[in-house]
Order: sequence, then C-alpha cells, then structure tokens
Amino acid sequence: MHISRIDLNLFVVFDTVFTEGGITAASHKLNLSQPAVSHALARLRTLLGDSLFERHGRSMVPTPLARSIAGQVRAALRNMEGTLHEAMRFDPATSDRRFTLAFRDVLELILVPPLMKAMSQRAPGVEIAAARMDRRSLESDLFTGIVDIGIDVLLPVSQEIRREQVLAEPMVVVARKGHPALAGKFDLKAYLAQEHIQISSRRRGPGLEDMELARIGVSRHIRLRCQHYGTACRTVSMTDLLATMPARYAKVVNKPYGNQIVPLPLKGTQLELYLYWHENAERDPAGVWLREMLKDVIGRS
Repeated sequence: MHISRIDLNLFVVFDTVFTEGGITAASHKLNLSQPAVSHALARLRTLLGDSLFERHGRSMVPTPLARSIAGQVRAALRNMEGTLHEAMRFDPATSDRRFTLAFRDVLELILVPPLMKAMSQRAPGVEIAAARMDRRSLESDLFTGIVDIGIDVLLPVSQEIRREQVLAEPMVVVARKGHPALAGKFDLKAYLAQEHIQISSRRRGPGLEDMELARIGVSRHIRLRCQHYGTACRTVSMTDLLATMPARYAKVVNKPYGNQIVPLPLKGTQLELYLYWHENAERDPAGVWLREMLKDVIGRS
C-alpha cells in the first residue's frame, strides 16, 4: 500500500487509542469527539484490512497486527515530530546547512570575504555557494530553492518575491595619478569633457550614471565598454580614460592600481542594492537569520 493513500493523522489516532486503551480516553487526549475518533479508526481498519482493536468488556484489545506495528508507528510519529521541531528552529553555531546566494561577480569580491569571516565566528559549519545572478530565472530559482537569496539592483518582480534595500552607495570617478582633468576643479563640465569606460555585463544599454546624465539632458563619450571593474581600473592606470563606479567597488578593486578616486560630480547618483527572497521563506528561521547576517555584513564592509 502506497503511503499517499493514507492520512497520517489516522496513525495519530491509532497510537493514542493503543496507548490509552480505549476510544473514550483517546478522544479526551486528542480533544476530539468520540464519533470522530471512531470514524478515523474505521478508515484505518478499512485501509489495513484489519479490525486493529477488539472490544473486551470496557477495553479495546489490540489485534496481533496492531501490536506488531504499534512500536514502529510511535517511533515514526516521534521522528516526524522531531523533524518538524528541528525545522522550526535554526542554530547557526551547530548547523551544517548550505545556502546559495546569487549576485553579480563584482559583489562576490566585495561581499564574500567579509561574509565568510563573520560566519567563521558565528556559523562555522554553514556553507555558502556563490552563484551567478540570472535575472530571467530569479523568481523560479527563489521559488524552487535553487537560490536562497538574490542580491541585485531594483528589479521588477511579482508579489511573491520579497525584497529589502540593504545598500545605497555613492558613485565615484577613478582616474590615473596625475590625470590633467583632476588638476583643477573637477566638476560636471570637466567630467563630460573626458573619455569614459562603461562597466557592464550587458552588450549594450546605458549604465546608472548615463541614465542620470540623460535626465539633465547631457551625455558622456564612452570610449570603452568592458565587463569587469578590475579591467576598468587597470585600463584607467594606463590611459586618460575615466571609470565611474560605486565607491565600495572602487575601494576594493582599485587597490592594486593606486588610481585616484574622487566623487562623481553628479548629485544624487548612487547604487542601490536589494535582497530578494521568496515569500515561502519569509518566516523560515534559517532564512531570517541569513538575511540579517547579510544586512549586518553589507552594513559593516
């Protein structure tokens, strides 16, 4: 008999009748009416093809089949109860759970090292898998649990996806040491007079700074479009091209090159990052812990 045909609550009734020795006592224990307990027992008798209990005076005497399965049924129910109890709690200090985070590759460099440093102290057994952010499949990946949390800019998502802003980072300009444009006043006019690098994993389309420039009716001259911030910083160190990026990215990626970093002369331009998770993980203790951990690490790094 396949378990899909059986209402597992019937075994709760069976175990209680077996333990209490009668339908009346079982009904009090389960807080059910006697007819409800009798009906559940009748359904299980039909499914198993055995009377299970036979009345002997005022007592219900278990049949040989009932006696043979009683111990295993009780153990299975306790095991399931323990599993459900464990699922409703999460102890990072003892957990060996694996979480998958999806984000752009530059965030891996910025976020993963401080995250693992914090987790080595608070959750030494927890594993992290960093995956590439696929915006087209983000919702399905979150729903199925392939991805636990996504981190990206503001995206159009359905009501089933929860999100929370965790970062608002100002944009800066990276230029080589001794760049003539930075010798005097570096304002928007001086910025627009230069040639620029646009960093994007997409083949075409404007960047954040380009959209902000378009709002005030101006544009910049893109000489190079590349995929990686490290590539941009190295190119900057060898040319007069300027690269615009979030301040946190520049702080880390530009270290080997020692380029100058100055504020972008365009007020209000900043990178906003959000955590994304599915509503089915909204109250999951492990998911709640992970989100709080990420917010703490992002806020500190």
